[in-house]
Amino acid sequence: MAPVNSRRHQSSLPAGYKEDHSKGAMLRFEDSLPRLPVPTLQETAKRYLKSVHPLLSKPEYEATTKAVEEFIAPGGPGGVLQKRLVARREDPNIRNWLAEWWNEAAYMAYRDPVVPYVSYFYSHRDDRKRRDPAKRAAAMTTAVLEFKKQVDSCSLEPEYMKKLPMAMSSYEWMFNCCRVPKKPADTSVKYPYQENPHIVVIRKNQFWKVPHEIDGKQLNTSELEQQFKRIYEKAEKSPPIGILTTQNRDVWTDVYERLAASDINKASLEAIQSASFIVCLDDASPVTLEERARQYWHGDGSNRWFDKPLQFIINDNGTSGFMGEHSMMDGTPTHRLNDHANKLIFTNALDFADPTIRSNLPNPTALRFQLTADLHADLDAAHRHFARQTAAHDLRVQAYQAYGKGLIKQFKCSPDAYVQMAIQLAYRKFYGVNRPTYESAATRRFQQGRTETCRSVSDESVAFCAAMADPAVDAETCRALLRRALDAHVRYIGDASDGRGVDRHLLGLKKCLGEGEALPALYRDPAFAYSSTWFVSSSQLSSEYFNGYGWSQVVDDGWGIAYMINENSIQFNIVSKGLGSERMSFYLNEAASDMRDLMLPTLEKPKAKL
Repeated sequence: MAPVNSRRHQSSLPAGYKEDHSKGAMLRFEDSLPRLPVPTLQETAKRYLKSVHPLLSKPEYEATTKAVEEFIAPGGPGGVLQKRLVARREDPNIRNWLAEWWNEAAYMAYRDPVVPYVSYFYSHRDDRKRRDPAKRAAAMTTAVLEFKKQVDSCSLEPEYMKKLPMAMSSYEWMFNCCRVPKKPADTSVKYPYQENPHIVVIRKNQFWKVPHEIDGKQLNTSELEQQFKRIYEKAEKSPPIGILTTQNRDVWTDVYERLAASDINKASLEAIQSASFIVCLDDASPVTLEERARQYWHGDGSNRWFDKPLQFIINDNGTSGFMGEHSMMDGTPTHRLNDHANKLIFTNALDFADPTIRSNLPNPTALRFQLTADLHADLDAAHRHFARQTAAHDLRVQAYQAYGKGLIKQFKCSPDAYVQMAIQLAYRKFYGVNRPTYESAATRRFQQGRTETCRSVSDESVAFCAAMADPAVDAETCRALLRRALDAHVRYIGDASDGRGVDRHLLGLKKCLGEGEALPALYRDPAFAYSSTWFVSSSQLSSEYFNGYGWSQVVDDGWGIAYMINENSIQFNIVSKGLGSERMSFYLNEAASDMRDLMLPTLEKPKAKL
């Protein structure tokens, strides 16, 4: 969820927050942010049992209760593991007991390809002034470089959530960085920005190095436009080196070593990895929201370097979007970057029109790659693998225009919880049952905080969905059940953001098991695996400057549902592996309309004018 970004909270911070101005505005609170808590065993046990109750039969629930009680009993395995976890939290050398484990488990050691399984995209609103792709690319690059200056100089104002400053440490992995394939876990490299003032541009699969600073002075928009035009003129169809980044991570690790064996290739790889960011000049012209989503999410797999955290994609018809690599950074920082850059463009806040072009502007440099017969075979294998992966995914966009957060707030409902219930209702319509659902909750108010799981299915949400499916239940009852379901959801997401969710704590305890120690019954209980099998993986980020955002499902028989709640619309990006995304799109539309019809009678009628 998008955090608040403003200066007004600084004066009213609670005790314990200190400002260290030597670190710059961006990181000034970092050392005084609270550490991620370790909840008590008892509270996690209680919350866990509540979360699995709606998902299990009576005998299954009894078996799970027994496993939980055994785990937390005095002298049981839970107490031993909890002691170790608390000791890790208290270790002054570890800022966040979860961070390293989470990065490793969720991202770096994950071996499936980053696209389509890990990366995510934003689709930007059209810029009517800049239909010409070189102009669009130049304005976007200028706006992004403006944001980059604030990140590099640490002058960017922190974000706040409920008036508390949030961790900004992940911003350090935004520019001049890259993920690098390695076994058994990938790594990330960060280059000094002062020594690498260049971007990499990809056109027709060919990589170009473009300095964005000459003699210490940033290129203005006209100069950047000229550089992009030169690339449009000179680029020649090249072997798609970028498709190698779509491979399974172990396969890519082996190929990377072969690729980096040549000095020429090694230098080109370094130019890509050290670049501030990447601009992809695609030869596609997507029109519909689905076409755009596909283009920004994966394109044809070739005109990209999927290991870069930031790729801005400009199409031949001037449409644009963004693709993010997820390992070191969640969506909130890149959302802020994209929202800010588009705002600068749409409000004309920068001087995009300065016509001066320096005479000493060097031409963009084409990066060279030497390919052996083995590497050509690797490219073919990557191409086949990519085609199989993307063909298996079914994507639909439901751009629901009937209402948005304006009306939801008039119903006195939390917009996020309300849309989560619409997703639950749509799932119930589709399957006749509710299954484990993940919503991302931000834990960035803690040092190095990232995310926690909000478990969206509750006894209350299931009761609401069942009532809506039963024609014998009256509207008044359905409304009362919806309010209860919303309250339960708001409570869980509040707990999760406070570091008191179930999933990360249970992961932490499991990570504390020593070599050869028996796995406690709690983790062997089928409900443990089932309740964290995300049949729906969902999250929201909203911007009036985006017309789309999304990613993939996380299990083969599940759904990826990204949503944006704007003032007068709700947009869903629906992805599955051939489960019928068109039908899910229909049911989401129907669920949102059903809920509106249910709640409209609660609005006060406008008083008649005399």
